[in-house]
Amino acid sequence: MAKGILGRKLGMTQIFDAAGNLIPVTIVDCSQNVVLQQKTVENDGYVAVQVGVCDKKVILSNKPEQGHVAKANTAPKRFIREFRFSEAQGNDLVSYNVGQEVKVDIFAAGDVIDVTGTSKGKGFAGTIKRYNHARLRMSHGVSACHREVGSMGAIKGNLKGKKLPGHMGNVTVTLQNLTIAKVDSERELILVRGNVPGPKKGFVVIKTAVKAAK
Repeated sequence: MAKGILGRKLGMTQIFDAAGNLIPVTIVDCSQNVVLQQKTVENDGYVAVQVGVCDKKVILSNKPEQGHVAKANTAPKRFIREFRFSEAQGNDLVSYNVGQEVKVDIFAAGDVIDVTGTSKGKGFAGTIKRYNHARLRMSHGVSACHREVGSMGAIKGNLKGKKLPGHMGNVTVTLQNLTIAKVDSERELILVRGNVPGPKKGFVVIKTAVKAAK
C-alpha cells in the first residue's frame, strides 16, 4: 500500500551503517501530521487524504480555514497537502479518521520514497549560472561582453523555450527513488539517504515512490 507524510527539513548530517560505511542523510521532522479531510468519489469525485502539519496562530488564518480544521479538532496548519494514489497502488491513509495523527512508523528503514519540495531561490541569474552556458572568449578585441547570451539568430529571440537570463530556483522539485536510512519513532524523525529539495526549515512531501524498481 502507498503511504505519505509531510515534514520539515532540518538539515544534513551523517550516520554509519552496520558495516561501518558513512552515509550522508537529511533529517526531516515529521511530527504533528493530522488528517484534515477524507475525500471520496461520492463527494469530491476522487479519493484522496488531506493532511496538515505545523500549527499556526489562529489570528493568521481566516474563518473558512478555522472552520475546516475545527472538524478535525486541531489548530490551523501552515502546510496542507493531499495524498492521492492510483488504484493499483492503493492508499494506506484512507483508513485514518479525520483528526487522527499520522506517525512516522508507517515508514521503515529501506523504504523507497519520492520527496517533493521547493528549491532554493537564487534570484535573477544569467545563462552561465542558470544553464551552465560557456562564456565568450576573454581575449581583448574579440568580445566586449564576456557573459552575454550570444547570438540570438535570425528569429529575433521569438523562439519559445529559448534559454535566456531570468529567475532561477524557487520551483517545485521532486527527487525520486530515495531511500530511508532510519526512522526515529520516538522523536518523529525520518532520515533520508542523500539530499532532498529545499532550504533548511523548508516543507517537504514524502510518499511511496511511484517508479520504484520491483
